[in-house]
Amino acid sequence: MTSVRGWSSRGHRDGRGWLQGAPPPRWVRVLPVALLAVVTAATLISPDGHDFGFLLGAIPPLAVLSYGPLATAVLSCLVVLLLNVPATHLNHPGDTDLLTVTFVALLSVFVSYVRSHRDAQLLTERAVGEAVQRAVLPPLPERVGAVGCVGLYRAAQHGTLVGGDFFDVRDGPYGVRAVMGDVRGHGLAAVATVVSLLGAFREAVLDLPDLESVATRMDRRLAVDSADVPHAELFATALLLEFSADLRSVRIVACGHPAPVLLRDGRAQEVAVAPGAPLGLGLVGVDPAKEITVELDRRDRLFLASDGVWEARDGAGGLYPLPERLAGFAGVDAVALTEQVWADLAGHYEVRDDATMLVLTPAID
Repeated sequence: MTSVRGWSSRGHRDGRGWLQGAPPPRWVRVLPVALLAVVTAATLISPDGHDFGFLLGAIPPLAVLSYGPLATAVLSCLVVLLLNVPATHLNHPGDTDLLTVTFVALLSVFVSYVRSHRDAQLLTERAVGEAVQRAVLPPLPERVGAVGCVGLYRAAQHGTLVGGDFFDVRDGPYGVRAVMGDVRGHGLAAVATVVSLLGAFREAVLDLPDLESVATRMDRRLAVDSADVPHAELFATALLLEFSADLRSVRIVACGHPAPVLLRDGRAQEVAVAPGAPLGLGLVGVDPAKEITVELDRRDRLFLASDGVWEARDGAGGLYPLPERLAGFAGVDAVALTEQVWADLAGHYEVRDDATMLVLTPAID
């Protein structure tokens, strides 16, 4: 499974750039040392070494970007020492200039001390966030029963690992069942509802004989959670699937969620589901979600995606043409499929919500 911590071209595997807390690139670490070496060499060679002296003042602040307080202090001491070595021709700065460089050096050491402690705190908080992510959305196994599984999740709220989307695949007494859902809102505020719905799904997989009953159980869970909260407006869309024992058919219940896309023989077609109301709304007079059955052929795949994928928009305001794109990516394996769709989205469309994908591949004999 490719999780929210997947690899990114921005320099760190979880998508953070070095200005957002990831380790700095090598050139940032080398820069202050290289600058010190270049200025030292230039001043020893040139009789007018003072022409290069102004560059020394930049070394302590540059060291703050990538070094701890000890290394920053060492570089700062070397700068002050270089200003007082006769051979460098820099030993005649004005008192004000020397005091300014010394003050900047001391301030850089202090800032480096504060930054290093803050980085340590951020690492701890991120470790906690990753533990929450593993608890809420544990990595999918490559196969659940005889169904191959590949998922990808990108949270919309910057700096978070979990949000309002969720998915899971479970094997139980009634076959392999899968769920994808989207809680109202996104980010940390939706995590508690995601946990509640996943818990209800995982229990229902073991207890209830049909998907409509599973949807009802999840709907009741939301109703109970919001009963004592004034104006809660708590609801979620969901898509439930159940594979037959021989994997030649799949039953689908849609509760306000976009339908899955069936990938077959290089074509991609949205499945015609019986749309039902989202979970938790309790609309009077609205029939509950109805189950439909779709026959499966050998090498068929089902691609499930959240609103964040379907409703991504290009510069002209056009929606992302998911089935058309999936047909263009035909032939690639499931992992590459999710990565190519995400690269296409991130490169050409604005994703305004959590983006979630799930590819299910039944191994039909």
